[in-house]
Amino acid sequence: MSNPLSSHQVWLSTLEDHLNKERYSSSTVGHRVTTVREFLAFLNKQRLAVSAVQPATVERYLNIARGRYRRLHGHPPQYESWRRTHTDGIHMLLRLVQGQWPPVPIPATAFGLFKRETSEAYTSWLIDLRGLAPETVSGRRDEAHRFLDWLGERLTREALAAISVADVDTYMKNRAGSMRRVSLKLVATNVRSFLRWLHATGRTPRDLSKVVVAPVLYALESIPSALRPQDVARILSMAQQDRTSKGIRDFAILTLLANYGVRAGEIASLRLDDVDWRKETIRIRHTKTGVTSHLPLLPEVGEAILAYLQKVRPKVAFRELFIRNLAPYRPFGNGSSLYALVRCRIDAVGVPAGGKRGPHAFRHARAVSLIRASVPLKEIGDVLGHRASDSTLVYLKLATEDLRAIALEIPEEVKP
Repeated sequence: MSNPLSSHQVWLSTLEDHLNKERYSSSTVGHRVTTVREFLAFLNKQRLAVSAVQPATVERYLNIARGRYRRLHGHPPQYESWRRTHTDGIHMLLRLVQGQWPPVPIPATAFGLFKRETSEAYTSWLIDLRGLAPETVSGRRDEAHRFLDWLGERLTREALAAISVADVDTYMKNRAGSMRRVSLKLVATNVRSFLRWLHATGRTPRDLSKVVVAPVLYALESIPSALRPQDVARILSMAQQDRTSKGIRDFAILTLLANYGVRAGEIASLRLDDVDWRKETIRIRHTKTGVTSHLPLLPEVGEAILAYLQKVRPKVAFRELFIRNLAPYRPFGNGSSLYALVRCRIDAVGVPAGGKRGPHAFRHARAVSLIRASVPLKEIGDVLGHRASDSTLVYLKLATEDLRAIALEIPEEVKP
């Protein structure tokens, strides 16, 4: 009968092959393989198979490795960076072996089991019956988790059925804290969704979604923030001067943001076949509204994308246009992945603090530039992928100089 521990060497080879296939640098491959080899030696002493490793196992190993470092160097390591260099390879190995890491914890209490069952049923309803976007599902599921955690250990099927208006009011009051009204409005929307589901599925006898009190938000009450035209020009100029692979990719992304005002998620989901080089058009799938736009491929945008494709885009099988710049070479997971990239480029040119500093700042700036160019609101909405005119009207408040230019003089007889 074969010893399961003999598979450790096989897994080490599998990890090394995986790292090389993903085109990690030779130094990264060497470091991760060395770290994992030491971890596997620890497992051998524990007579433990890789498939049986739990988070507590990894923590025991890290404590031993940290003690060894202290004895060797005479001082403890800088913990966060040291831990990361050790766990990167170990976690990768465990994902290869177990399929998921960290493993989904098994609830140890009746409360935990009931919470998981309720969460899974609610999530399925949001996806399968409501067909909501992943970001919306995530937000509503997280709020449901907070609500269930707030109910605490007293949570049972019977207690959930007995929640009252007072319970809902108390939860909303606790959530309010120092939230802005717009944030609390979102919380109320998510709580209503969960309470509505509880009633629709027979878990509560009364639809308590109707008693959730939310702050009133008036149409067009907020003033969006936008980059100034000179700031956009400086950001693009500095990014264009960066001739590294990252700089060439970032310049193509920033050029798309500046010229079309697309959302970050729409850039992350762009595919190679969305650029039609013969017809000189680019297809944008507006993730928020479900609208698809076919826009002219502007020369500066086409040149930036072409430079990226010809010079630096990694040779991968993925059809997404933009790929991460470091191994593992993957598409951006979602629009949030672009925030740090864009903020870094904004900060690099010293744009004054205040307002948005991510991809949406370019979207607002593009809307204002189109308004100042006297482009009809309907056409601006088409470019931005708006379905309702109200979504475009809000940008009128940013064109303050234009509004001043057409302001009427106050008659002398009514002046104080």
